Amino acid sequence: MRKTVVDFKYMESIGDNYLKNSIQLFRYYRSIAEKSIDQVDEQSIHWQYNDDSNSISIIVKHITGNSLSRWTDFLTTDGQKEWRDRDDEFKDTDFTKSEMMVLWKQGWDCLFNAIEPLTESDLSKTVYIRGEAHTVVEAINRQLAHLPYHIGQMVFIAKMMAGKEWKSLTIPKGQSKAYDNTPFLGNDNRLK
Repeated sequence: MRKTVVDFKYMESIGDNYLKNSIQLFRYYRSIAEKSIDQVDEQSIHWQYNDDSNSISIIVKHITGNSLSRWTDFLTTDGQKEWRDRDDEFKDTDFTKSEMMVLWKQGWDCLFNAIEPLTESDLSKTVYIRGEAHTVVEAINRQLAHLPYHIGQMVFIAKMMAGKEWKSLTIPKGQSKAYDNTPFLGNDNRLK
């Protein structure tokens, strides 16, 4: 059984804890996606089950477009920017894996550049997405639901494409007991 030690000498405020945890979750899901993408080849990023489904490259375009729109001038402009072409995000683009990863990084950089400077006092501020008012907390939560939804799709596609070569991103099947019996080292930030 793992035990967590709480140091009561210094306790963060709820708001600071929320912001740090949100950033940690975004970083975790980004890493899960990247570990999945690393396991597929150039052709696999464009694979679609059918014309109505999305490939990894399409999902990357959508996540990037969404993130750039939502997090550019986050506190001062509507999260649905006029320059965003959401319909185009769902069309496959003939780019390489490395070109796709440049796009991917742009979206994440925009998100982190907007969230990392936030303070507890920003959390109750109002922002707008498609004209609908959200608190900053609600906007972050909305993104924390949206991105993992699509990242799960990416992982599923990558796992199918990698087949037997797939390397587990979390606790491998059949190894939960071994993981549970591993001594806790106090720095286990994995969200498994």
